[in-house]
Formats: sequence, structure tokens, C-alpha cells
Amino acid sequence: MEGIYAIWQRDLLKFFRDKARLFGSFTMPILFLLIFGGGLSGTMESMMGSMAGAGEGFNYVEFVFPGIVAMTLLMTSIFSSLSIIEDKDFGYMKEILVSPISRVSIAVGKMLGAATVATIQGIILFLLIPLLGLSYSIVSLLQVLPFMFLFAAALSGLGLLIASLIRSTQGFQMIVQVLVMPMIFLSGALFPINNMPAWMDIIVKLNPVTYGVDVMKKIMIDVDSLSPQVQNAMGLNLDVFGRPVTMIEEILFIAGFAALLVLLATFSFRRANA
Repeated sequence: MEGIYAIWQRDLLKFFRDKARLFGSFTMPILFLLIFGGGLSGTMESMMGSMAGAGEGFNYVEFVFPGIVAMTLLMTSIFSSLSIIEDKDFGYMKEILVSPISRVSIAVGKMLGAATVATIQGIILFLLIPLLGLSYSIVSLLQVLPFMFLFAAALSGLGLLIASLIRSTQGFQMIVQVLVMPMIFLSGALFPINNMPAWMDIIVKLNPVTYGVDVMKKIMIDVDSLSPQVQNAMGLNLDVFGRPVTMIEEILFIAGFAALLVLLATFSFRRANA
């Protein structure tokens, strides 16, 4: 536990000391929020409102904001794993490997550090809620925090696995960029994922971000107050093989995904650094 805590603390201190990283990580989420939440909100509200029969009362920004937060968690969690490759280059990783700390502790410490950093950045985005005129309840924001950390931990496990297999920062960034954008656009973060082609729907259902985004929307948005037509228009009725997926099942899937990736990353990390 001391080894896990030391690695977690080091990654957290590096994050707060790197002001450029703290500022730069918000650039893309805020850009998407301005484009989709501002520039395209009228068009999307009209289209989705017509689909739901909700008229002008349909708030697209309220729909897209949880997706923007999920996007922040995704990008921060995965890119935080880049520090593993940097630690290899500077020799810090060799110092850890010769210490009594187990490979599992190293992987868990890195995962928790990235998840904590990502969760903090997601919480900072909550400061935009009053500026956007949104009406999420304090209770729903508090309820979503534990899942945000779990979701970030699962995504950081993915980044950890990639970083354990790649030996250069350029290769890591290239692979991550190829993965991140499809995971964002095929997750329901920015627009509903209903009525997609069959081959694309398969990718959507295999995408772990899909379930994370769906859980965050169900927690943050008062789903019970929405009509079934509005829920369908917003893509909140997610199903797999024609069977509706409950929020508990989605949370369990994310937890299992996180545990699996930590095990795979630990095994890969042990082989790559033996």
C-alpha cells in the first residue's frame, strides 16, 4: 500500500506542478462544448426535438455536457499513461523495478494516479454549469463522482496497457489518437447513437465509453421526468442484442473492464520490463 500511495502521490504532484498540462487538457473539451453546445445547439435541438415531439423545450446542451465530461475523463486518463514511457526514458522506471514494489502495485498506483487527475479535471468542468445555464442538481453531481473515478480508472487501465507495449512517445500518441476519436464519436457523448448502420452499431456496443457516457447521463439528467419519446431521441434507452441494459449492469461492466485491463497491463508490463 505504501508503494501504491507513493506512485499515486508522485503522479498527482506532477500534474499540479505542470500548469501547461492543466490548461491544455481543457482545450479540446471546451472547444467541443462551444461547437456542439453553442454553434450547433439550435440545429440539434430542432432535429432531436422533432424526433421526440418535445418542441423547443428540448435542451441539447444539457444532453451534451455529461458527454463532454466523459470526454475529459477519457483523454486525461489515457494520456496520463504517457508518463510511463517518459519514466522509462529518464530511468525512473528502472529504479522502481529494482525496488521491492510488486508490478501489480506499480500498475495500480499508476492507474489510481491517472484516475484521480482525470476526476479532478472533470470536477473542474462542473464550474461551467452555471455559465451554461444548466440545472443539474447538487445531489446528482455528488452521485456521479464515484462513477467518474471508476470510469477514469478503467480508461487509465487502457492507457496503461498501451504504454506498457509501446516504447516511444510518438508511437503512443499516434495509437491513442487513432483510438480516442472513434471512441468519442461512437459513444453517444456528442449525439444520439440510435438508428446507426448495423456494422457501426456493433462498434458502439463494444465501445466501453458508450456505457460510461450512458451512466453519466442517466445520473446527471433527470431521466424519470422525461417522456419515452425524449429518452429515445437522446439515446438513453441503450440495448444490447435487443435487451435493455440497466445502469447497474453498465457499472458492473465498467468495473470488470477496469479489473481486466489492470491484469493485462500488469502482465504486459512485467514482460516488457523484466
